[in-house]
Amino acid sequence: MSPADLVFLAWHAARDHLDLFGSLGLCLGFAGGMMPRRSLILFTSAACSACFALHFLQLGAQTGTAMCLVSVMQSVVAARWIGAESRAPWVAPLFVASSLVAMGLTLATWNGWPSACAGLGSLLATTARLQADPQAMRRFFLGSSSCWALHNTLVGSVFGLTCDLLTLTALVIALVRGGSARSVSARAAEPSDASSAAAPLPGAV
Repeated sequence: MSPADLVFLAWHAARDHLDLFGSLGLCLGFAGGMMPRRSLILFTSAACSACFALHFLQLGAQTGTAMCLVSVMQSVVAARWIGAESRAPWVAPLFVASSLVAMGLTLATWNGWPSACAGLGSLLATTARLQADPQAMRRFFLGSSSCWALHNTLVGSVFGLTCDLLTLTALVIALVRGGSARSVSARAAEPSDASSAAAPLPGAV
């Protein structure tokens, strides 16, 4: 088989999935992983999930569509009512209820392994949105995106799989960058701590 034949087969497999919603979701998925602040990560993630809900609807992946709609609601709530120092008292019950709804939708639209991957990905994403620390949130999103990558491979979503791979790349970059920044801050604090320890106490000779 010649390279031209391979290119033709790849295009034939991908062209049915080249829709506007998949394109927007792909761009937003990568952008979300690179966002510097927790609220921006969540709002971008909500927009990405909305796009992929429509994309999966076109593919007939009902479980994926349902999980994306739950993700939109959870992301908006988490961005608006979960902070580093406070959390609205009704948020936890809402997330528990929406997780139960997601489980029910997974069972109602069960389609084997794709549904299992979507359900697990949704559960990990729900846990991520409850995290106040951006780095912790990114770690759970890393697991969630891995599950969705398997889902999109099984349902044949070229855009979805590409988005997941880009999102995973962005999350790894952001995690490494965040870890490096914390290490630099910790090292910068060490000299002042050492000098304070070495300084004589007032009145001491």
